[in-house]
Amino acid sequence: MSATEHQAMPVKPSLITSLLAGFDAITNHIELVLFPLALDLFLWLGPHLRLKNLVEQILSQMVGLPGVDSPDAIQALELNRELWLLVADRLNLFSALRTYPVGIASLMVSRQPIATPLEGLLAWEATSIWGILVWWFLLTIVGIIAGALYYTLVAQASFTGKVDWRSVLGQWPWAAMQALLLSAFMYGLLLAISIPGSCLITASSLGGLPVAQFTILLFGALMLWILFPLFFSAHGIFTFQYKVWTSIKQGARLTRLTLPTTSMLFLTIIIISEGLDTLWRIPPENSWMTLIGVTGHAFVTTGLLAASFIYYRDASRWVQRLIQQSLMVESKHLRERIT
Repeated sequence: MSATEHQAMPVKPSLITSLLAGFDAITNHIELVLFPLALDLFLWLGPHLRLKNLVEQILSQMVGLPGVDSPDAIQALELNRELWLLVADRLNLFSALRTYPVGIASLMVSRQPIATPLEGLLAWEATSIWGILVWWFLLTIVGIIAGALYYTLVAQASFTGKVDWRSVLGQWPWAAMQALLLSAFMYGLLLAISIPGSCLITASSLGGLPVAQFTILLFGALMLWILFPLFFSAHGIFTFQYKVWTSIKQGARLTRLTLPTTSMLFLTIIIISEGLDTLWRIPPENSWMTLIGVTGHAFVTTGLLAASFIYYRDASRWVQRLIQQSLMVESKHLRERIT
């Protein structure tokens, strides 16, 4: 390649530039942090939808089942009973409002608080398995639709430096439908991977703990290899208004062609978000100091989302220019050979 052609090569997208631009966009439109902030406040101070009574009923009914009538089996059941009740007491079914891959970020989903600075906690109890499934389905739909609005607003603020509610509300129904289809694809993919994976892990446990650990490690590496190219699967919907399948394909191609930089972006997002989440979780859940944590989490996660949109846009343009330039160089060389 000649020196002139080399100088004309487009500049790669910058990770630092994307991060600075993302947080700058959210600083200028700080109202966007109200989405994750509102969700966390609802999961913390709002009513909880719990499963404790239902779990207690199921555990009580298990005592009379065949094979659970021996002293050893009853003792093992009682030991597990405390653990299950502890999990059920903290589990809030409203956490299903936090959806993936399109959704509003939440700090309280990982904490599952049961104490608040308020005097009492309003809690509702789920009464049946079918009720739980219906609630989970409806809350997931609501979470995806709300997440589509959140993503649309953040993308627009990141690209244009302003928020046009009329334009956003006009685009929202289409974006929400694409987000629902994408989520259905992702959940189906995870289910297709998890079923044989869980069977393989269960079978490997018969060979001893080292075999089971190796199988789990291998399965985790396989999951990462499959899911990492889907890191940008939703970004095309909100950046270039791609349909679901086009967004998935373009996101996977972008990840493959920019693997080193995209890997650094992924690691940076994980390190910043998880590292600061450790700080945000320091205040006890029954202290108003937790407000600082949920506010900080809302700002940081929204800024990282904006940065990922800016990086995706710049990387897509870079890849497109690179491909066009490569085609032009190949065409030029071909013409020189012919002449």
